[in-house]
Amino acid sequence: MTTTMRAAQVRRFNAPLELVDVPIPTPGQDQVLVRVRACGVCHTDLHTVHGDWPDKPLLPRIPGHEVVGEVAAVGEDVEHLALGDRVGVAWLGRSCGRCEQCLSGWETLCSHQIRTGYDIDGGFAEYALADAGFAVRLPDRLDYVQTAPLMCAGLTVYKGLMMSDAEPGDWVVVSGVGGLGHLAVQYGRAMGYRVVAVDIDDAKLDLAASLGATMTVNAREVDVAGYLQRRIGGVHAALVTAVSRSAFAAAVGMLRPGGTVVLNGLPPGDFGLNIYEIVMRAITLRGSIVGTRYDLGKALELAAQAGITATVHPARLEDVNDVLEAMQTSGLPGRTVLEF
Repeated sequence: MTTTMRAAQVRRFNAPLELVDVPIPTPGQDQVLVRVRACGVCHTDLHTVHGDWPDKPLLPRIPGHEVVGEVAAVGEDVEHLALGDRVGVAWLGRSCGRCEQCLSGWETLCSHQIRTGYDIDGGFAEYALADAGFAVRLPDRLDYVQTAPLMCAGLTVYKGLMMSDAEPGDWVVVSGVGGLGHLAVQYGRAMGYRVVAVDIDDAKLDLAASLGATMTVNAREVDVAGYLQRRIGGVHAALVTAVSRSAFAAAVGMLRPGGTVVLNGLPPGDFGLNIYEIVMRAITLRGSIVGTRYDLGKALELAAQAGITATVHPARLEDVNDVLEAMQTSGLPGRTVLEF
C-alpha cells in the first residue's frame, strides 16, 4: 500500500489550492481512516479558502466536509465500525459531549466543537481521518456521489425544515434554489409540505418544479410577498437558503400571522426588520446551522426512502480551483462533487 495520498490544500488565504502529495494519516484512538470516494464542494469551503470568518483555520488545511467513502483502517478502541463499512463524515467532526448544549441534544452548538475541513483536514483528499463516533453509516440504497451533498446541504435543509414547525399540508417557501434549495424542495415534499420555490433564475425554478415544488415564483418579476398574500394568504413557514440579504427581509412579508422564518444562508452583513410587524403578527425568526448526528441519520434514511437525489456536477480533484471559481461567478444549479 502506498504511504502518500493526493490532496488539495489551502496554504495561503485568497490563493488557489495547491495539489500536493502528503502522508496518509494513521488513525489514533477512537478514530477511523476513510478512503474517500466522493466529497461535495460547499460555499463554506470558499470561506475556508478565503479565511473570511473571524476564527480562521490554521494553515495548511485540507477543506471538504461532505465526505463519503469506506473505512480503510480503524484505531484503538473502535468497536462499532469495521474495515469496508460505508460511512459519511460531516461538518461536525467532534463535540465535547459534556457541555449543556451536547447533553441537551444540541451538539452542533458546542463551543468546543471541531469542524471537518476547517479545524481538521477534510475530504479534498484520497483519505481522511475521522472521529469514529462522528462517522455515520450510509444506507445501502444511496450511492457515494449522490450521498455526498446530503452530508451538509441535505442535512442543513432537513434540520431547517424541522425547525420551521410546519405540518403536513402547510405552505412552505424555499427561497433560493441552489445547492441547498434544490434539496430543500425535495425534503419539503417528502415531509408533506406544499412547497413554494422562489428564485430569480427561471432555469432553477424549472428544476424546482421538476423536483416537486407546488408553485414557483420569480422574485425578479413579481413582488413575491404581495403575490403570495393575495394568492394563498401567505405561507406558514419560509426557509431562506439564498445568499442574499434582500431574500431574508422579503421572507418575513411572505408569512401569514404566526409564521416562522428559518435562516440557512449566510450573506454578509445584516438585514432590516420591521419590529412592529414582527410583534403584531407574532412572527418567529430562527437561525439553523447544520444538524446533529441523529438528524443526519434521519435525513439520510428519508432520502433513501423518498428517492431524494442531488443534481450533481461531477469533477476531479485536479479541477478543484476551477470549481471554486465557478461557485463565485456562476449560478450553476445543484452541487459539484469531487469523485475519487
